Amino acid sequence: MNRPVSSTKPLSWRTLWHKTPWLKWLAASIWIVLISGIAFLWQLGHIGLVDETEPLFAEAARQMTVTGDWVTPYFNGETRFDKPPFIYWLMAIAYQIVGVNEWAARLPSALAAIALTAFCFYVLRQFGWSKGSVPHLNLDPPVLQVSGAASRTLAGLNDPRWTTAWIGSGAIALNLQTILWGRSGVSDMLLTACMGSALLAFFCGYAQPHTPQRQRRWYLGFYILAALAVLTKGPVGIVVPGMIIVAFLLYVGQLWPVLREMQILWGSVIFLLMTVPWYVLVIQAHGQTYIESFFGYHNVERFTSVVNNHSAPWYFYVLVVLLGFIPWSIYLPLAIARLQIWQRSQWQHVPRHGHLGPFALIWFLVIFVFFSIAVTKLPSYTLPLLPSTSVLVALLWSEKMTGASAERERVGSQAITLGPQRARLSDSAGMLISHLTNILFLVILSGAVLYSSNWLGDDPVMPELPQLMQESNILLVGSVSWSLGAIMSSVLLMKRRSHWIWVTNLIAFIAFLLLTLLPALPLMDSQRQLPLRQISAHIVRTSDETAEIIMVGFKKPTLVFYTQRPVTYIYGVDEAIAYLRTQGKLRNSFAPRNARSYDAFIVGQASELNDIPLSTQKYESVQDAGVYRLLRLHLARSRTQ
Repeated sequence: MNRPVSSTKPLSWRTLWHKTPWLKWLAASIWIVLISGIAFLWQLGHIGLVDETEPLFAEAARQMTVTGDWVTPYFNGETRFDKPPFIYWLMAIAYQIVGVNEWAARLPSALAAIALTAFCFYVLRQFGWSKGSVPHLNLDPPVLQVSGAASRTLAGLNDPRWTTAWIGSGAIALNLQTILWGRSGVSDMLLTACMGSALLAFFCGYAQPHTPQRQRRWYLGFYILAALAVLTKGPVGIVVPGMIIVAFLLYVGQLWPVLREMQILWGSVIFLLMTVPWYVLVIQAHGQTYIESFFGYHNVERFTSVVNNHSAPWYFYVLVVLLGFIPWSIYLPLAIARLQIWQRSQWQHVPRHGHLGPFALIWFLVIFVFFSIAVTKLPSYTLPLLPSTSVLVALLWSEKMTGASAERERVGSQAITLGPQRARLSDSAGMLISHLTNILFLVILSGAVLYSSNWLGDDPVMPELPQLMQESNILLVGSVSWSLGAIMSSVLLMKRRSHWIWVTNLIAFIAFLLLTLLPALPLMDSQRQLPLRQISAHIVRTSDETAEIIMVGFKKPTLVFYTQRPVTYIYGVDEAIAYLRTQGKLRNSFAPRNARSYDAFIVGQASELNDIPLSTQKYESVQDAGVYRLLRLHLARSRTQ
């Protein structure tokens, strides 16, 4: 009797993918590390601190390590009440671990951006597919029935939660605005991470009413993260999230039940225990001065009046979101419209776990309207809405990747079976218009990058930048990156594979980032910031700490950070000379170079210092760097000083 020969058929990679959950999480971890490394860590300390804001934060944090005063931030011998201390604390800790340098100053922002990216992935993985993604579906857990050629096309991506998480995390990390602030040693990215994570933690608690213990932990996370947001930038850290949550709960008709679930009393105790002590200590130390400066000037006045000439038209933030959220912003209008937010009664009957879409939309609208109303306007003010835009775009693309788009495009002769289907011609037309607009936008970006050298010379401190950019050919490479993105998107659209256009956008953006944007930063640094670092190094090398440093013209705080000495900032040359005469007597001839009387330096643009009202016997020009000049004066102080 012949026995059948047993054979073991090897598992296909698709079967292995579906049967080994740890493999998915391993791939997700690699994805997060890859995109975060590219976006936030690659060449993080490759250029110097950028005037005027970044060195203010970096030096205030350094002063904490020098003075041991972790309550009051100082810059250049004066209190700095612009922001609360959390960002300074993190920078100071980084200094103590890796040293005082640009990499350490930017590390808190980079880590905050990475944490936000990872948390967005987790939340989208848990709640990124719901009745809100495809309104006629209500699958929990979501499983799509795929047949025929559609199965081969989706290639294991038919779990929409994973698809949404991959796309959403890519969108939050790989966009222009997040990258710029995730690489800057300022407080904006930390605020965005704390505020965004607090809102996501709230939603995780809200979406799980049937697991009270887990829900309580998530709400606790909300209070802790909101407290850190307040310690990062003040009352806005709780006011704006509170407005978003209340508006959302009113919309879904869940205000009082959820407020009871959140245990407001205990949450408020935790929040106050984390935030109040520092505010009490700093007010005890500085009293009314701090209250008027921080709460009055940096909060109330920024909202009600123009501060530091930062005014802009009403549509300013439309442009900021359009350009700052490149390459995803073109699809944001459709991502918003598809939610049909006006159908409030229908949304109120959707289970809580299906409310991520409207929650993200209300998050976006509240921040956009709030800061549009504010009189002072800065591009960084819209940074906290970027997580919501990423969620909205991810939900849109996830639907197109795993649901209706595959059906509409009819891969091969088969279609995905999703149960009863409704005709959504307007949605299909909207996606087609978005694709065409996206392709046109990529072409415009290509041309703008190619000819950007025509307007790069507007900054007087970087007169040679246009020539350097042209000689390096990075503008041509950047133009080609966007052009290829437009071509690939056009091919996919013609071949009815438009649900993969998000990949071409992603590839084009990464190519632009690695081949144009990051290489351009050192060229800009060589013109704008390197000369000031060279001058700082010369001052430190050739003088002791008693030397007086005066900067004439626009204030450049990098001098303080790189010399680690106080700097006197005076706007005009005449005022600088008058100041020196009050400090001592300008001698008529130079003493030997090793004399202690060589104790005054003037830094300014060479064009301004050419007209200095002193004879050449009273000063010498010791260094020219870029557009800047360093003068050394022979200053004899009186014995009483």
